Formats: sequence, structure tokens, C-alpha cells
Amino acid sequence: MERNQIRVGIIGCGAIGKEHMNRLTNIVPQTKVVGVYDYFKDVADEMAEKYDAQSFASGEELIQSDDIDAVLVTSTDDTHSGYVMDCLKKDKYVFCEKPLALTADECAEMVEKEVALGHRLIQVGFNRRFDNGYRGIKQAIENGEIGEPLMIHSAHRNISQALGFKTDYAITRVAIHEIDITRWLLAEEYDEVQVLKVKQSKRTNGDWLNPQLVMFKTRSGQITDVEVQTDGAYAYDVQCQVVGEDGTLNLPDPATVVKRTKQSKHYQLGNDWATRFIDSYDTEFTEWANSISDGKLVGPSAWDGYAACVTSDALIKSRVTGVPEKVELIAKPYLYK
Repeated sequence: MERNQIRVGIIGCGAIGKEHMNRLTNIVPQTKVVGVYDYFKDVADEMAEKYDAQSFASGEELIQSDDIDAVLVTSTDDTHSGYVMDCLKKDKYVFCEKPLALTADECAEMVEKEVALGHRLIQVGFNRRFDNGYRGIKQAIENGEIGEPLMIHSAHRNISQALGFKTDYAITRVAIHEIDITRWLLAEEYDEVQVLKVKQSKRTNGDWLNPQLVMFKTRSGQITDVEVQTDGAYAYDVQCQVVGEDGTLNLPDPATVVKRTKQSKHYQLGNDWATRFIDSYDTEFTEWANSISDGKLVGPSAWDGYAACVTSDALIKSRVTGVPEKVELIAKPYLYK
């Protein structure tokens, strides 16, 4: 191991965990995976052998190890908050895939603990902030190239979902990306949000609502609509158009697409997130490693994870009530300003 290399421990050896192990080993020179843990011990043992790492008996044991400088949490959503809080208690850097926690109260507790420590340790896996297309849109907005942004039209389309998928997951696992990226692009918090039920797709392989139309209104009145299609789409396809006073900005596709049908010979979109955002994942973890080396995290924060959770809760409530619901946040601590 190279001197000053960041020793990373990974909790969760599923699909995304394996993607990131490879990335941290072969793409990011500043890091080395030295420890792993998974609920399925045989999977962890296999990954440990492959990457010449230690297989830990528990996630807690991995976090407590003095041989681990930073922790990557890619385990099931319900375990995130516990592992992240353990990292904070150990004063250890932690990268947590979204969501940061299942409840806003858990996120608020992390914010409070991190503020008490006086420095950021948490980065949340809102990957789209590292995509060149979204970064180009952000830069154009900040440069005033389209005047004041007025509204955003977005779409998030998926081919399929794993067994056990539920209606709420369309918000907490899918639209959560739009929840974060819209806040980031517009540099505003939300005032209220809403979910509208639309005509349902017969391509849905389950009993959840699909598609759904999600809407956000910022505190200054900007409106974003998001078509959330969780199953049965022709491809994994993410779209974003920002409408401004003086023009529009469109998210570039990763490839030129002539037709968007299953039969099209010009079909060039990918099937999943790993293909579409492969470059942005590389950038995300390279910048995470650099910020740890610099002693100052700059990526999506615990506050961003908290805001996304509060917004998700309001959206899920709106789907039940049928009306817009307010997004009520605690006061934003200075650490995140």
C-alpha cells in the first residue's frame, strides 16, 4: 500500500458495493480497500480474498478498527443510520449511499452530532452532482446564460425493479435523485411538493403505482415536474430540461439517439444506472478521496441527506392526501452553509 493511501472499509458487498470496490481499487489511486463486511459472510469472504482485504465479523467491528480510515456504506437502507452514527462516534469519514436514513429524525440526529464535532465527516451518494451533463447545466445557470430559471421538466425511467418493490420506493429510491439534483441546480430549498396519480402502465410487473408524476415548488416559486417511471420503460433514461427567462438547457444524452423504441436499430441508451453514470461514479469517488486528503469534504452533505428525507416524507404524504404538502426543515446549521 502506498504511503498516505486512504484505507477504506466497505459495509455491503452487493451489486453497488462490488462496483465501488472495483472503482476504489482500480480507478482511484488514493484509496485501498482493506476491509469488508456483508450480512452474507461467504460473499464478504469472497470479496476479501479478491481484494486482499480483511473480512470483518460485523459492520460495527469494521468501523471500530484502527486500520480503517474511511467507511463506505452500501448495505440495505434500514442499516444506514446505525452505521453512519457509529462512524460519527468514532470521528471517522463515512460515505453513505442514499438514503442517509429512513427517517428525518435520524438524519437530523446525524446533523446535530456532526455539528457538535465541528467538521464534516458524512458524504451522501447523490451521484448526479458529479455527472458532466448536470454540471454543465449548473454552470450555465450560474453564468446567467438562460436568465432566471423558471421551471424544470425531468424524467427518470427504469426498465425493471427487484422483487419486493413498493410504491413508496418510487420516491425514496428513484425520485430521490431528482429531489437532490433539483435543489442543487436551483440552489433553493422546497416550499411544497406533490405527487399526482396518472394513467398506469400495463408494463408494470407488480402492484405498485407506475408511473407517478412528482412536483416540487421552491421557496421562490420555481416548479419542477418529474415523470417517475419505475418499470417497463424502453431503457434506463434520465432527462432534464431547465426553462429560463432567456432560453433552455437540456441534459445531454450519453450517446446520440435517433429513435427510442425497443425495435430501433439506433437504440443506444443503457439498461441501468451503472452504465449511464459510470463516469460520474469515478469522478464522485476520486473527489471524495481528494477531499479526505485535503481534510475538508465538499460533496453532498448530511444536510442534503436530511433535506431529501424530509422532502420524501412530504411527497409520500401528498400521494395519500392528494394535495400539496409543505416541506418543513430545521434551521440550517452554519457548518453546511
